[in-house]
Amino acid sequence: MEQNNMLAMILAGGRGTRLFDLTKKTAKPAVYFGGKYRIIDFPISNCANSNINVVGVLTQYEPVELNAYAGAGQRWGLDTRGSGVYVLPPSEKDGTKFDVYRGTADAITQNIEFIDKFNPEYVLILSGDHIYKMDYDKMLSAHKANAADATIAVLQVPWKEASRFGIMEIDDQSNIIAFKEKPKEPKSNLASMGIYIFNWKLLRKELLDDMKREGSSHDFGNDIIPSLLNQGKHLSVYQFEGYWKDVGTIDSLWEANMDLLNKNNELDLDDPNWKIYTSDIPSLPHYVGPNGKVEHCYINQGAVIYGTAKDSVLFNNVVIEEGADVQQSVLMPGVHVGAGAKVYRAIVAENVKIDPEAVVSDPDSKEIALVAKRVKKGE
Repeated sequence: MEQNNMLAMILAGGRGTRLFDLTKKTAKPAVYFGGKYRIIDFPISNCANSNINVVGVLTQYEPVELNAYAGAGQRWGLDTRGSGVYVLPPSEKDGTKFDVYRGTADAITQNIEFIDKFNPEYVLILSGDHIYKMDYDKMLSAHKANAADATIAVLQVPWKEASRFGIMEIDDQSNIIAFKEKPKEPKSNLASMGIYIFNWKLLRKELLDDMKREGSSHDFGNDIIPSLLNQGKHLSVYQFEGYWKDVGTIDSLWEANMDLLNKNNELDLDDPNWKIYTSDIPSLPHYVGPNGKVEHCYINQGAVIYGTAKDSVLFNNVVIEEGADVQQSVLMPGVHVGAGAKVYRAIVAENVKIDPEAVVSDPDSKEIALVAKRVKKGE
């Protein structure tokens, strides 16, 4: 497959406040998922698998860990001549210091010079906090076939959730005739996935024009896309089919992890034809002790189980001591569950210690507990 003339820019600067303590010191795209991955692995792996060789990762809040992780392009095979993953924090230009990206569109505007260096014909804009697998090369082919100025990847969402998304109305040729960001009364349930392909020359001009517009929020959904529609530009949709999850809340992050336990799950992280690449953890194989019991779990290397684990996702170097019971939970790297402890329906953050005989939540809880600090018996 020949290299396409498209560059990707991943918006990875969100605060992730709905993930609470998981994002206090870690950028949302660097949060752990699925036993050994981080969220950012998915869009970057999709780029590598889609024959996109240049990927810009736009970071902002709590960027240190994410910058170091994303900057190591070799884990995705993007460190060879003519390819790379570039970390792009807010910049200084013409004596003006930008402490933050002032909107999703402003994040791209601040990096126009970076994009121009590669002279792409097309630019792919991605969100850095979704779990999914997608061939962007097929989306580009559709974009070209439709002779579109911009193409937006979409999927149908439940009507009750439609007001959370950018919603589109289309004609019978899949052309966008109306777009509204997070409408109170949606007229459609066709939702934007936050994945856009733009003809770069057009987008470049629009971004510079947007910077001059008084009152603009410099956002793709609120400003850029409506402006292009008002100008009569040809905007088309690309219908996505497959697994996609916005993991912006504790519940949705837990649900996405639990989805992996379904042997028929659409994400299929074991698919050899579409690998999700991540860092290689130097750990021993997982071990189940003589009295250990494991049922319906997703287990990574280095996990040691002397107690019971059921319907759970265990990251590397997790330890579950004798007599402990872990059910319907996500234990991130280095979690230690003491002897006789009980952990139910929870996400336990990296390196947290659950003391012997301590209890976290209960099997019938409707809420997912987030544990981000040591739990002592009786707490």
